[in-house]
Amino acid sequence: MRILIIEDDKKIANAIKRGLEQETFVADVLFDAKDGIGNALTFDYDLVILDRMLPGTVDGIKICSLLREKGKKMPIIILTAKDKIADRVDGLNAGADDYLIKPFAFEELLARVKALLRRPNQNLGSVIKVDNLSLDTIKYHVVRGGKEVRLSSTEFRLLEYLMRHPNQILTKEQIIEHVWDYDADVLPNTVEVYIGYLRNKIDKPFKKQSMLIKTVRGFGYKIAS
Repeated sequence: MRILIIEDDKKIANAIKRGLEQETFVADVLFDAKDGIGNALTFDYDLVILDRMLPGTVDGIKICSLLREKGKKMPIIILTAKDKIADRVDGLNAGADDYLIKPFAFEELLARVKALLRRPNQNLGSVIKVDNLSLDTIKYHVVRGGKEVRLSSTEFRLLEYLMRHPNQILTKEQIIEHVWDYDADVLPNTVEVYIGYLRNKIDKPFKKQSMLIKTVRGFGYKIAS
């Protein structure tokens, strides 16, 4: 899953990025409002972590309101040192889904991120299932037909993205946006290569069962029973 961090404190921003990437997320960091807004409107992020107190005339509250006005529906967590009830109300009324007071423990931020990502349209919960394949987004555990499947972090992100959109055709461009960092060196056939890796682990060892990862020629890929 791909997360955008808009935070002017580089130490905090980079610490959050490192922590998220250790948990298999892809994290982009921007340090000012203008660039943050540009990325949030350009790319299809799964979640935004947004500092309230940004330098300049556009603060986190205004960014949050703008994203909602533009139809962006991804969960937004606002980070702030302001702990008054009125400040929290302002953030939530602007369209934020959660509000975390600085200083905070990364473990709490991570728990809130995972809780919000468990609330897509289908409210999938922490364990996602397609046919007899299950993926645990908290324990990073993948099982098919009772047998554990070991994946790399990139393979796990790719499989999670597919499983969060069952029976839906996903283009290569959509997959790249959600699975890889925006400044990663992704070659034209990278998605094909990683789809092949997943098939070797998810489908080929289970030949007597249905092939779950499907190619839709000319469009992209989908996972379906």
